[in-house]
Amino acid sequence: MNQALPRQLAAVSSRTDPATVAVSVVLPIYEEEESLAQLLASLFRVLDGLGVPFEILAINDGSKDHSIDVLRHAAEERRELRVIDFTRNYGQTAALMAGFDHAKGDIVVTLDADLQNDPEDIPMLIAKIREGYDVVSGWRAARKDAVVSRNFVSRVANKLISRVSGVTLQDYGCTLKAYRRSMMENLRLYGEMHRFIPIYASWMGARVIEVPVRHHARQFGRSKYGLSRIVKVLLDLAVVKFLEHFLVKPIYLFGGFGMAAIAASFGALGWAIALKLFDGTSLILTPLPLLAAMLFLIGCMSILMGLLAEMVMRTYFESQSRRPYLIRESINLRPAD
Repeated sequence: MNQALPRQLAAVSSRTDPATVAVSVVLPIYEEEESLAQLLASLFRVLDGLGVPFEILAINDGSKDHSIDVLRHAAEERRELRVIDFTRNYGQTAALMAGFDHAKGDIVVTLDADLQNDPEDIPMLIAKIREGYDVVSGWRAARKDAVVSRNFVSRVANKLISRVSGVTLQDYGCTLKAYRRSMMENLRLYGEMHRFIPIYASWMGARVIEVPVRHHARQFGRSKYGLSRIVKVLLDLAVVKFLEHFLVKPIYLFGGFGMAAIAASFGALGWAIALKLFDGTSLILTPLPLLAAMLFLIGCMSILMGLLAEMVMRTYFESQSRRPYLIRESINLRPAD
């Protein structure tokens, strides 16, 4: 392990009060010890040039290499670097969620630790937030990855996600993004939902924009993602679509399917009776009566599941004292109102 950090990193530590932080940079890390020193040096050079108080939240996501040792050494040099070390590997979504939970800045920037995202793009993202946008998403227009397994698959996935969600982005998979923290306070991420953060934010009324950013070829190690994530993306997208339309009224989905199944069961039964009356086909010689019974039971079970989902949804909102709406601004509204 190389303990010698670049000279730029060994600057005099600022005495920033965490309560006055303006920009928080969230850095999920998994086995990136070779790139960390160079990345942190570049990050501090860019952030020092902003002229505002900042912090870097490095989330070590259960790395088995010496990433945590590099982070400990760097944190001794710069107090702005705050390290969170997970007990095991929980995934990028959990790492980002930990960063959002502990971020103090009004603006939160996320990027990968593999040197493929360029810290030099951070000031541009922050400038867009200050223009009034709530989410600024990076677009790797000239992506330096494998043509088929990464670039082509990513383009197809991005078009599909944009079509299904209604939030059109060229590059959902780019970690380099900037967020207004006030829009992230009510956000909770699970599974591998980090790529859909712009969609969640858009549901809450966020102003979303996408800007081209630089992208560099990987210098160390290899990508942690493979073609297997395509299935995960499709399943996650199904969850996102469900949450968008049926989170508050799940009975509409389960009940609608149940009513359709019951209607189909009566149709199958009617068909069986018609065959008996007009064609002389015995009911025991056709699978239609059995199909009608199965569809009827499936329909009843689906409606009951919808009722259970309604109770779960109400428990979810009531237990957290949440409302099914968010207020961007209020004018002349008394606190009691």
